[in-house]
Amino acid sequence: MTPVARWPIWAMLWKEFVQMRRDRFTLAMMIGIPMIQIALFGYAIQTEVRHLPMVVVDESRSPQSRALIRALTSTGYFDLEAHLEDREEVRRWVERGDAAAAVIIPPDFAKDLKRRREATAQVIIDAADPLSPSAAIAASGQIAALQTRQMVVQAAGPQGLPSVDVRVRPWYNPALKSSVYIVPGIIGVLLSMTMVIVASIAVVRERERGTLEQLIVTPINKTSLMLGKIVPFLVVGYVQMTVILLVGRLLFGVPISGSLVDLYLGALPFIVASLGVGLLVSTAVTTQAQAMQLGFFYLLPNILLSGFMFPRAAMPEPAQWIGAALPLTYFLLVLRGILLKGVDLGTLAPEVATLTGFSVVLIALAVRRFNKRIDG
Repeated sequence: MTPVARWPIWAMLWKEFVQMRRDRFTLAMMIGIPMIQIALFGYAIQTEVRHLPMVVVDESRSPQSRALIRALTSTGYFDLEAHLEDREEVRRWVERGDAAAAVIIPPDFAKDLKRRREATAQVIIDAADPLSPSAAIAASGQIAALQTRQMVVQAAGPQGLPSVDVRVRPWYNPALKSSVYIVPGIIGVLLSMTMVIVASIAVVRERERGTLEQLIVTPINKTSLMLGKIVPFLVVGYVQMTVILLVGRLLFGVPISGSLVDLYLGALPFIVASLGVGLLVSTAVTTQAQAMQLGFFYLLPNILLSGFMFPRAAMPEPAQWIGAALPLTYFLLVLRGILLKGVDLGTLAPEVATLTGFSVVLIALAVRRFNKRIDG
């Protein structure tokens, strides 16, 4: 009796290892993807939030008010972006997402300190972003109190030391409920996950069954074929979005501050861009298993680097560059801007324009790659 006949499992194992060695694409993903992801995310994900963009309205314009600003920026938690002339500008900066915090120092700040009275300053925090509020509140309260106390001691002496009251005001999520900013993000994550994987698998499945080649020989051109694949999934995407909005509203009390029409219009280029990614994935793989593997490889950076779970301001610059190349990064700004801040689509025009650019480029690449793939 031969060794193979005596131990048939060895023959099966040998066959599987040979098959695995021949499938170089799957083997490369099995080895390469974990290496890339652990290096990228271990370096990029920081739970300690620093370098939050901050604007200042200094109505006091005094050495004491400037010392307070220096106290906040010297800690590394805040980066001063601009000095604003009036308080109305603060809302515009925060609504656009250009600032995560704003410091407002009233005109009597220095006078109150000199008169040994309590001086007040206000720190406004954009509480629609994950992790930013608690870190900013702790930093503004503790650090401002410590630094300004030292400042006042130097200026006034230890006798009759006045106090400084830094009042923190969270905007858009005053109760700091995590569900308020997580649920809108889930809309983007689930849409991205569903559209990418389902679109890629649908095309690969037809290729495996041979029906794709049958469609190619019909009078339908390839661009129409690809667009025909997109439209049904658009409907699925909008249904998903509606369900999540309803559940988030009923179970978690997530506000809908802006226009639903604006929200659905802003979602259109994102859904198309996600479908474009799925179609592009389908042109790079040959099996449904490979499509799922490559799809999940794309989805993990979406979840971790887009600002869904961790604020992008806390990430190193290379990680922020990667996040800037992901459609979900911009769609999260649209979602949170409309749902939580109540801004209109005009204010979010740069993000919508970027998503539109993503959708056009990705669909064009998918059609071109699809032509090459089918034609050989």
